[in-house]
Amino acid sequence: MRDSYGVSEEADTVAAWRATGQVPGFESDFWRPWIELVQRTVARGVEVRRARVVSEPVTEYIRFEHAITGANLFAGEQVRWLPRAKASHLLLPGNDFWLIDERIIRFNVFTGDGLAIEPQVSTDQAVIKQCADAFETVWELGVDHSRFCV
Repeated sequence: MRDSYGVSEEADTVAAWRATGQVPGFESDFWRPWIELVQRTVARGVEVRRARVVSEPVTEYIRFEHAITGANLFAGEQVRWLPRAKASHLLLPGNDFWLIDERIIRFNVFTGDGLAIEPQVSTDQAVIKQCADAFETVWELGVDHSRFCV
């Protein structure tokens, strides 16, 4: 849900994209672990959905995210984008999150500069339900990646 991240693991990839406009290939060391994880997960019949809530006009970082989303799709993820102006009426959690099997939620917490810090994990069913409901609303309002222009 952030418009910019400063995740150290992708700093070189973002810098290369800024310089060349190119993103790593699906077979690259950058993508291989994620693609293999998602492909194994999808092969088990699990849906992997990613929704991004973004400001418009989008930031340079969001243009980068849009450019690398082909790898997410290749892995088997479904991706939708929701312009932040269309989310004003929604009650959204304060942090990005991953909901796993509707049993565990992992909140990805970042500093103001976008650096990842210690994630928070919860199995509180009330929290999981609130976040799952929020995600479903974002998903319904979101635009499929193939139709979202940056």
